[in-house]
Amino acid sequence: MRRGPLVAVCCALLLVLAGCSGGANTAGSDGGGAAVDTGGEAAEATAAPDDGAGSADGDGTGGIAAQIEDREIIYEATVRLRVDDYDAASTRLTRLARERGGYVGSANSEVRGEGNETWTTGTVVLRIPSGNYSTAYDEVLAAGEVRSQQQSTEDVTAQVVDLEARLESLRAERDRLRELYDRANDTDDVLAVQRELSDVQTEIERTEARLQSVQRRVAYSTITVHLEEEPPDYVPPERTQWYETPLTEAFLDSVDGVIVLGRGLVVLTAYALPYLAVLSVPVAGAVFGIRWLRDRP
Repeated sequence: MRRGPLVAVCCALLLVLAGCSGGANTAGSDGGGAAVDTGGEAAEATAAPDDGAGSADGDGTGGIAAQIEDREIIYEATVRLRVDDYDAASTRLTRLARERGGYVGSANSEVRGEGNETWTTGTVVLRIPSGNYSTAYDEVLAAGEVRSQQQSTEDVTAQVVDLEARLESLRAERDRLRELYDRANDTDDVLAVQRELSDVQTEIERTEARLQSVQRRVAYSTITVHLEEEPPDYVPPERTQWYETPLTEAFLDSVDGVIVLGRGLVVLTAYALPYLAVLSVPVAGAVFGIRWLRDRP
């Protein structure tokens, strides 16, 4: 009789334990699913920045901007302006170049005239830092009446890269030749290495000069400005027939002509006197000799 209640209690305990175990398993299963989902969200969150970077590269905005900044570009422009006052316009361009961090590379002018009227034309070459080229160019256009304009660009990135690579190669060769020179013992070998070293050094200096020239043109843009003042309206004097000349004016012109003729004769005589003095001696001697021969018995 005692075993019956004991068995019943054991069965009840087994059922309770089984239920607790099932609940634990279920909770563990739910927790594992939550962990997997969280890991997936974390993976997506981690991948999101990569996708964003990929889209930026796909758009090409950042990449192209970086490429443009890395390019070596030469900017040049030619502008022809009509101005009212050449000196004032030239001074304005000089001040513009200085304010933009540049300078005037060269300048020349020419005064032209027709009748009693004159006007000035000339050329001013501005060297402007490339970063200020666009602003300076707009200011140049505002300095007068634009008659013509032209802009050009030249991408010399490949040229700069080639020159830098050539310099690196030449300098490496120079270092190698210096090592050979230090180790050379024979006189002929020393002389041969010296010749090679001199040739390489000359080529290095020539390449450096070319590279510096290109880099200067990249660093400073060139704006050539042709300035022209407005030519004045020239009215030629009215010409009349000679017989319509007033009598007084005709008489005075004739008097002036006679005076000019007299001055010309005086000047001509002054030029001729030394020659006459020199030639008169042999002529007089010849005449005297002829007379002496005739008078001789």
